[in-house]
Amino acid sequence: MIATFALAVFLLIITPGPGVLSLAGVGAAYGFRAAFRYFLGLFIGTNLVALAVVTGLAALILASPVIRTVLLAASIAYLLYLAARIALAGSKIGFIAVQRQPGIGDGILLQILNPKAYVVNTTLFSGFVFFADAYVAEVLLKFVIVNAIWTPLHFLWLWAGSKVKEMNLAPRTQRVINIFMALAMLGVVALAAYTTLT
Repeated sequence: MIATFALAVFLLIITPGPGVLSLAGVGAAYGFRAAFRYFLGLFIGTNLVALAVVTGLAALILASPVIRTVLLAASIAYLLYLAARIALAGSKIGFIAVQRQPGIGDGILLQILNPKAYVVNTTLFSGFVFFADAYVAEVLLKFVIVNAIWTPLHFLWLWAGSKVKEMNLAPRTQRVINIFMALAMLGVVALAAYTTLT
């Protein structure tokens, strides 16, 4: 059962979502240092979401259709804002002046507003039973396994994005990559919104 759980973690985390795509986008747009701070925020945020799922707080909050709709709208708005920042980073032309690079707070906020984070954590923490009579031990083991898989997978996305930045591509090429990363993230946002609303 633990091996099956680990495989499920791997498959659920490796599929592109707002977290990994925005991480690669921040790396490509701003470089490794900014992306690493954002990575730390995503790590903290995903564990906060998992904690909310495990304690039942997420279920309590998301039980209200009004709150669910408000959170979905806030999530979409924030992801659009973040996508715009990635798309316009390093661009001389743009309607948004990028004042600062995304950091730890941005990563935490993204995960708290990320619908995929709740779906994945709910599936993982409620769908697999290791120890029927030792819930706390099971939850702690799940946290260890999830983080042991989450961390290197996200670090690979961070590394890949920052490598694009290190290539010192022509400004036009870098802009195209930033826009592509932002559009990919928007595609995932659209899918998440569609599946949540239907």
